[in-house]
Amino acid sequence: MTAPMDQCYRHADRRAGVRCQRCGRPICPSCMSQASVGFHCPECVRGAARRSPVVRFRDLRADRPVVTIALIALNVVGFLAVLVTGGTVWNGGGTATDRGMTIGFGVLYERAGGLVLVEPIGVAQGEWWRIVTGGFLHAGLFHLGMNMLLLWLLGSQLEPLLGRARFAALYLACLVAGSFGSLVVSPSAGAVGASGAVFGLMGAAVIAQRRSGIDVWRNGIGGLVLINLLLTFAVPGIAIGAHVAGLVAGVVVGALVFALDSAVRSPWVGTLSCLAITAVLWFGCMEVASRSVT
Repeated sequence: MTAPMDQCYRHADRRAGVRCQRCGRPICPSCMSQASVGFHCPECVRGAARRSPVVRFRDLRADRPVVTIALIALNVVGFLAVLVTGGTVWNGGGTATDRGMTIGFGVLYERAGGLVLVEPIGVAQGEWWRIVTGGFLHAGLFHLGMNMLLLWLLGSQLEPLLGRARFAALYLACLVAGSFGSLVVSPSAGAVGASGAVFGLMGAAVIAQRRSGIDVWRNGIGGLVLINLLLTFAVPGIAIGAHVAGLVAGVVVGALVFALDSAVRSPWVGTLSCLAITAVLWFGCMEVASRSVT
């Protein structure tokens, strides 16, 4: 007889947080051992220590956070685009940033011979792609590295828990929420970076662990959120609206998805809910941007 997901197979009086990545049994925080991907139960840890690990291709494929890796790759491609269009390694910039950053309304100055041309740009000018592309561009290698580190740490835990489709939909919802927050707070200031989406993943991770009975202050995620929030308000030049809106979206959308998991069998309900929220936020971005034109 197998234990239900909300009960640790070794401790009947404790709620399970995740399933062992090797055997699939539900385990509580006391039984979790951090692995390269996910967590392992005590028996699998002891078994791995007694013998050389045998990795089957199907196991590697199942455990690998494919969507997380793809998102990191897209961000790296975005940074390469910044470099090849005139940006610098440490400060970003370049034509790719000018044409892809999130901004409600602004102007771009270009020299043509002896003339200076002024070109209106922004979401308000119909450049709707900026709502998404800004989340794949970064202002330097350090900016990219910090966001990708957090994306890997959070994505490698949340993607196996949610599944690829729901994780991708959650990420998109948080990214668009970050753009919405940026447009609300600073519609005429350009913003780049995956921070809004990453803050959303932090919010969703908090909800997932709280629902599983895990103390978020003891396992580190609560402190991670707090530190990043403090940096958001303390360090100048950070898109406060994007960070806060992304975090709020991650909490709200994450809570909705996990609640639907308990109420509805089909995982597609959670995915479609994320996409519906993304659509609402998208139209919100367009509306806020249109009001930024002076």
